[in-house]
Amino acid sequence: MVDRDERPIAGNDPAPTPFAAAEPGQVVLYRDVSLIDGTGAPARHGMAVVTDGPTIAAVAPEDELRSSDLSGAETVDLQGAFLLPGLIDTHQHLSTPPNREQAEELMRRQVYGGVTAIREMAGDLRQMADLARAALVGEIPGPDVHNAALMAGPGFFDDPRTWQVSQGAVPGATAWMQAIDDGTDLRLAVAMARGTGAAAIKVYADLEPALVARITEEAHRQGMRVWAHAAVFPAMPRDVVAAGVDVVSHAHYLAYDLAGDRPVTYRRQREHLADAYERFMAAPEDAVDGLLDDMRRRGTILDATASLTARIPTSAPGAAELAPDVMRRLIGRARAAGVTICTGTDYESPPSDPYPSLHDELRFLVEAMGMPTREVIRAATLAGAAGVGLENTMGAVRPGMLANLLIVADDPHDDIDHLRGVITTVKRGRRHDRADYDRADHDRASATRAGATIEERAPA
Repeated sequence: MVDRDERPIAGNDPAPTPFAAAEPGQVVLYRDVSLIDGTGAPARHGMAVVTDGPTIAAVAPEDELRSSDLSGAETVDLQGAFLLPGLIDTHQHLSTPPNREQAEELMRRQVYGGVTAIREMAGDLRQMADLARAALVGEIPGPDVHNAALMAGPGFFDDPRTWQVSQGAVPGATAWMQAIDDGTDLRLAVAMARGTGAAAIKVYADLEPALVARITEEAHRQGMRVWAHAAVFPAMPRDVVAAGVDVVSHAHYLAYDLAGDRPVTYRRQREHLADAYERFMAAPEDAVDGLLDDMRRRGTILDATASLTARIPTSAPGAAELAPDVMRRLIGRARAAGVTICTGTDYESPPSDPYPSLHDELRFLVEAMGMPTREVIRAATLAGAAGVGLENTMGAVRPGMLANLLIVADDPHDDIDHLRGVITTVKRGRRHDRADYDRADHDRASATRAGATIEERAPA
């Protein structure tokens, strides 16, 4: 070991970290705050939030702050602007297929667009592990990344996506993308997944209920979370929930709880989708309440990805027309049952869009699914943190939590699209001013236009 200020013996210079977390002792007072704390409570005006390095030190009405809270503090007057926890996208795929330059640009847009954490729901974790490290230490701007290593039955690994994320290796035989059957040494398989730096196992496809339960038990024993599709085929929704997974993704899969036939593989499930939807809509509205009650009792979180069925109309004939009504009923019954819902997208919008896809999901939940804005904000903050397994670390504005904050001009309780009016994102105490992002994009666009003009004028 050497002193941190000395040049490493190998002679390599450390990479610059212009986006590193604020250091302890760097105290910032945000005053005249309209506070939305992430719990679903009403906004509180005239508040103050004090950060010390990467954490929140104090949250109180301004007139109750002690002088000791303000010693040496930089003061930022928000003039009544709204401060809430940073947003969390609980379903991303930035490395499917891997494209480092594009992923970095999307992560930059995410953090400047208010997103301070994401779940990367499987992909090429060789790339994502380094991107997660680079964003954490501040080499690049981006949210904190919590990766999942995928497990599925052997038959899944002829899917072209598995080849994209396993280039240079064999799909199903890598630590981040493993084929599992009854003969697999699950202690070793989970340990290999942990070695990638993954926070969780993603249980994906082509697994029997007993094997889903065994994977879940071993992952929990080794301190990993388990994130699964709501149906893994042939394992159905009740099987997946009973296995004890922490989060289930894709609310529309819950309709398979009433399916007549059990799809034998992930690839065959679309053949049964219209039938599952029809049975669900024909059944009494409370037909899946038993499943939802079990989720609530177990603390199983629903990563709804609600806008997915509207965005990608890949359903089998007869299913696409029913999808909006199916989703509205499922989301409504889940809310009524007290199931915790978090906000994942399962996609990222085109690079030309000014804001990340999570904002589209939030709008969809309000406008198409009928969720109140307060519930949606909680789903995108504290519930999202619970989905990651870090609800005691982030997702709310209270002392001791990470200083992951979003500051917007107008009240998002009035209009969820006010979350697009970003003034500043604070990640681990470091401010990312939206004006810097807009200015950089303007300069880049101007340079591109100038380059095109020069090229057009060049002689043939």
